[in-house]
Amino acid sequence: MSAQRYLAAALGALAALFVGWSATHAAAVSGLLVFALPPALLAITALRGWRRAGFTAAVLALLWFSHGVMLAWAEPAQRLFALAEAALALVVVHAACLPGIRARRTRNRQS
Repeated sequence: MSAQRYLAAALGALAALFVGWSATHAAAVSGLLVFALPPALLAITALRGWRRAGFTAAVLALLWFSHGVMLAWAEPAQRLFALAEAALALVVVHAACLPGIRARRTRNRQS
């Protein structure tokens, strides 16, 4: 699987998590716009080959990870969704860093 597809799959899973999570709240539309729309759009841009999609997703993953950890700590009823958000944020960071890791490994093998 290519790094772009891996990143898009991780972002799609995060967007799907947010869709399911916002369905349990009264203000579902605002939750969809704030939380589900950015990873969905980034997944599309990653599949279309935007070079900055990984960087942008990794920066936003820092926010998603922090939000997930904070909510897991503060809201025991939301702990499962929050920990899933934090775990998927780590997967997004891994997927975003994968091209750099691969490039570094090939460069070290050539020297």
